[in-house]
Amino acid sequence: MSEALRGSRLGATSYETDEHVELAPRQVCHYDCPNGHTVTMPFSVEADIPSVWECRCGAEALLRDGTQPDAKPVKHVRTHWDMLLERRSMEDLEVLLEERLDLVRAGRTPVKKSA
Repeated sequence: MSEALRGSRLGATSYETDEHVELAPRQVCHYDCPNGHTVTMPFSVEADIPSVWECRCGAEALLRDGTQPDAKPVKHVRTHWDMLLERRSMEDLEVLLEERLDLVRAGRTPVKKSA
């Protein structure tokens, strides 16, 4: 057995051919890029065709004769102030501010000096 396989790389090459293999039915979809490129992708007939495909230039190409997809809602960026207001009311913050200012005025809070 080892003599018949001499010189062969096991696992590296498949010796099967595609003869008598019937491929799944396909449909070809065309996507148009805003930069003028055309992307052609084959899909199975049973596949759900995406309305947007990424072009080689990085832009989003739209399906030809397709509908424009709905824009995703833009998520509001939460700042530190927004998160603070979720935890405390303005009245609570004013009370805390007055307490800290009283401590600073009384000289009980060490002030860091820059070097």
